[in-house]
Amino acid sequence: MAASRMSVAVVLVLSVLLAGASHAGPEMDPYKVLGVTRSASQAEIKKVYKRLAKEWHPDKNKNPGAEDMFIKITKSYEILSSEDKRANYDRYGQTDDTQPYGGARYGHRHDSFYFDESFNSFPFNSKHHRDFADNKYTLHFNQYVNDVVPDSYKRPYLIKITSDWCFSCIHIEPVWKEVGAGGRLANHLGAHRTPSILGVINGKVTFFHYAVAKEHLRQFVEDLLPQRLVEWVTDKNDLQFLSSWHELNKPHVLLFDQVPEVPLLYKLTAFVYKDYLQFGYVDQGLSETANLQKEFNINTYAPTMLVFKENIDKPADIIQAKGMKKQIIDEFMSNNRFLLVPRLVNQKLFDELCPVKQFHRRRKYCVLLITGDEETFTLGNHAFLSFASTITKEVVRFAYVYQRLQRPLCDVFTQSKDSAESSVVILERRNAAGKALFKPVTGWNGSEEDKRRLLEELERLQKDPSILVHDAVLPELNNEFASMFAIRWIYASYDYLSEVIDDILHNNWREMMPLLSLIFSALFILFGTVVIQAFSDSSEDVQTKPKAKDGSKAENGSPETGSASSRPPKKSFVEVTELTDITYMSNLVKLRPGHMNIVLVLTDASKNILLSKFAKEVYSFTGSLTLHFSFLNMDKHGEWMFTLLEYAQDATQIDADEDDGGNRKADYTGYVLALNGHKKYLCLFKPVYTGEDPDGKSSEDEGRSRSLSTLQIHHKLDRLGLWMERLMEGTLHRYYIPTWPGLDKITPGK
Repeated sequence: MAASRMSVAVVLVLSVLLAGASHAGPEMDPYKVLGVTRSASQAEIKKVYKRLAKEWHPDKNKNPGAEDMFIKITKSYEILSSEDKRANYDRYGQTDDTQPYGGARYGHRHDSFYFDESFNSFPFNSKHHRDFADNKYTLHFNQYVNDVVPDSYKRPYLIKITSDWCFSCIHIEPVWKEVGAGGRLANHLGAHRTPSILGVINGKVTFFHYAVAKEHLRQFVEDLLPQRLVEWVTDKNDLQFLSSWHELNKPHVLLFDQVPEVPLLYKLTAFVYKDYLQFGYVDQGLSETANLQKEFNINTYAPTMLVFKENIDKPADIIQAKGMKKQIIDEFMSNNRFLLVPRLVNQKLFDELCPVKQFHRRRKYCVLLITGDEETFTLGNHAFLSFASTITKEVVRFAYVYQRLQRPLCDVFTQSKDSAESSVVILERRNAAGKALFKPVTGWNGSEEDKRRLLEELERLQKDPSILVHDAVLPELNNEFASMFAIRWIYASYDYLSEVIDDILHNNWREMMPLLSLIFSALFILFGTVVIQAFSDSSEDVQTKPKAKDGSKAENGSPETGSASSRPPKKSFVEVTELTDITYMSNLVKLRPGHMNIVLVLTDASKNILLSKFAKEVYSFTGSLTLHFSFLNMDKHGEWMFTLLEYAQDATQIDADEDDGGNRKADYTGYVLALNGHKKYLCLFKPVYTGEDPDGKSSEDEGRSRSLSTLQIHHKLDRLGLWMERLMEGTLHRYYIPTWPGLDKITPGK
């Protein structure tokens, strides 16, 4: 039997799910049915009920409507005789025993602000009861990727996964039809069974795990929305909330209503306009909001929405009605997306405030104040705002920019990188590539003369657009809110972790297997890498760790074992320092136990040649942690060298050339000393020439002689590598000394 074909139906969340059927009639008023006041006592209610029950009992009253009236009387008495039900009705207008998911949060006011429209089918608005498995209402893979995912950053989506032979899908179809409307897409979404319902928001997919009921679906949509969309506002934090317009560069919206929870439609609206407006909610049932209600003269019988811009003492716009339709709310928000004079903080805002000219009749001009954020500019900025509030022309938009934060843009207009005063520019954008026409109007300090000149220019512009005589290509604006990315990332991470925990607790384990497999694979790789690295490091430490006590070393006193000499060098060069009066103490006298300093003896004339050869010979030993490399200049510190050899116990074994007069005149160029500062001994390398012998050939000219001399110096260190091997093995002879020569010997004479 062929596998059944999966189909996907999608619903766009435009408001909230209905708590009752959309065609239900208005709720009855139990007080009116019984004919009592809201302050009636239980005794009065009981007395009236008995009288009306006798009067309208179907057995005694033959009126055709007696039975319905009797049911209403009984139902009304059940509500008003119970303190909880009566309080619930007084607060929410709730008369039905059926409570919404999560408690009595939403009243059954079907024509009110809360339950305007439920869902619209995607991609068509269904006005007839169609089969949602019909291809006309099926969501395909390309449609999901190209349309649904990008749009999910503005509004959440509900998607239903069905198949041809899904009998359980029949049970959820009535509920699905009340709330709204291939196989490749189902696999892409991770839906392995039918029926499945999932939500898509901000490009993320979340599965619905509860019984398919309208209340559960509504709560599911509410849980999809990010946290902190709406801020709770009371008398204590209202000033802080409204005063943040300057920092956030957004108008602020306040909803006043009597329900203890933020309405879902308001949250959905906040999600759609989160980039433009800041949303707050005031619960009129709280005593902590009494001053706010009194200050703005709020009507307690209908939801009221206020928009505040630069003036936090007076709302810029207001809407108040029991039957707020979604279309009215969208229009209200869209008309108040921007401050009266917003600050240009990024390119997106610039594109919306100052759009590119499309047609002659759709010209949009921007009056831009280039100013600063220091206190000296405050009066001028306020004067610009006051001037903008008097201009009602729709073709003119006002904005300001901080020169310090938008330096590239301001330099185009001001032609100077530092300006001590504000200035005003009128501009018109011509294309998306950044071309714009503009005219600098005047310096701006907020005086009446400045306002008059700006007003004259605007009147001239209306008659003759050609006054914008300058043109330029505007650079892209810096994003001043980029520093808030870290905070947004933390919030997004928190929401994501919450979703993961919820999935672990409630999700189908089959759906969670890919995620769990990825997590455990990553942990295994990480753990394995750490363990291998730990064992590797420990083995190296055992080989290289210097021994704590000198007595524990081998008798030959080798600073390292022979295997240590084969350690690969850790650097691509040899670090050689000069042994002077400054480095004398650290590089020799106070050298740590087990460490040795390898010192090359040279002169100014042979320095470059010998150092190059020395580096090549000892490079393979630079991996040792106990060897240090230095050089001693005989031209500066020859006296110290002579004194050191005199101190040596076996000085007679050290060759010294003597002249005919018997005076000691030795040439130590090319000698290498291995100095153990702690044990006070040295090992000596005496150069052995292995190259061409200049005495064996005739030298006919002085240039030939100098060339051979240079060659001989180069070959002095030919066997240094073999000597270093013996040094590491500990087989070299040691010359012990009673003490190291003093600092007066190492310091060059003056």
